[in-house]
Amino acid sequence: MIVGTTDLFFRFGAAIAVGFLIGMQREFALGKSGRRLPAGVRTFSLYGLSGCMAAMVAELFEVPLIFGAVLLVFGALIVFGYSASLSKKRVGVTTEVSAIATILLGALCFLDYLLLAVATAVAITVILSLKIEMHTFVRNIRREDLYATLKLAVITAIVLPLLPNQNFGPPPLDVINPFSIWLMVVFISSISFSGYLLIKLLGPGLGIGLTGLLGGLVSSTAVTLGFTQRSIEEEHLSKSFALGIIVSWTVMYIRIGVILIAVNAALLQALWLPLIALTVVGLIYCLYLYFTQTSQNPELIRFSNPFSLGPALKFGVLYAVILIGAKASQVYLGDAGVYISSLTAGLVDLSAITLSLARLSAAGQTLGLQIAGRGIILASMANTVVKGVIVMASGSMALRRVVFPGLSLLMIASLAVVFLLV
Repeated sequence: MIVGTTDLFFRFGAAIAVGFLIGMQREFALGKSGRRLPAGVRTFSLYGLSGCMAAMVAELFEVPLIFGAVLLVFGALIVFGYSASLSKKRVGVTTEVSAIATILLGALCFLDYLLLAVATAVAITVILSLKIEMHTFVRNIRREDLYATLKLAVITAIVLPLLPNQNFGPPPLDVINPFSIWLMVVFISSISFSGYLLIKLLGPGLGIGLTGLLGGLVSSTAVTLGFTQRSIEEEHLSKSFALGIIVSWTVMYIRIGVILIAVNAALLQALWLPLIALTVVGLIYCLYLYFTQTSQNPELIRFSNPFSLGPALKFGVLYAVILIGAKASQVYLGDAGVYISSLTAGLVDLSAITLSLARLSAAGQTLGLQIAGRGIILASMANTVVKGVIVMASGSMALRRVVFPGLSLLMIASLAVVFLLV
């Protein structure tokens, strides 16, 4: 491999930068604790540089064992340093493992995997920096959380590849594809599960607004129910509870965007402006509530783990039914049927109808992007109305007074979007 001088200097510079980044974190973390540094910024920079040079020499002489020998020497030095530290009752090997990783990243820099090397170095630095948060997260998880993680892994890595990836039946049953349906189950479960993990990772010290933000990724209905119930007992915090509720509703539009990015980017191109407009309307009212509330409450509503096999299977069935219903409505009732099915399905589950319309309007399908976009907005309206009814029927009078203007603004904005969507 012939490499120009400028390119070669760039690769060596990247190797030094990678080592400097990781070494800076190690020196900062260990220096704050008052411990003696086994390796800091200078040493880690040399690790990255050495890995790059070793890879270059191995390639020049066309002897890969040269790199292996260099890695072995550095490994021996690292092991020797760790053995010496055992006498000081230092048991962890994080710094030593980071050192080996830095040498390998230096080699990747020479081999022109610069983006991979830099991204990995950033990931390593983040992992090293989140020591306290990650330990807090592990202490906060329960046995059912571990089992839920394993179940999600099973349905993703084992069940999904075994399902047939083909459509069955005549119209409107021709939309049934077991692989695609289960892929959507995995996708939605992963979004909810990620929000739940964020709440676990950040711990119980979150404010109500942030709880609404993260809780909206898990279930905005759960946020609405939780804060509505608490408003009866703590009516003086109604404005704070309203903030959490409206934030969770606003996250719904962001969640729709994420779904469309993964399933039908063309539909997102047609719908991104309406989604941003609705998000902005929700955020404006949230900012008003944030700056006018009189107190903050750090307590959280309790979220159960959003993933288990039962709900996942139910969502799969619901998604399949809504998919067939939306297709049948389009075939037999035309555009009006799509709107009716969107409103009806939105009362039950927004994600399922969003996925259905995204699939039906994908390339090669018969549903137009404009019709699908209107259907999604109508479904989001129906879903928000359901949660608004929960607040109006079960919340304190103070909560109802504060939530109603936000609900009205979102409904007006949604109707405007439906009629202006082109």
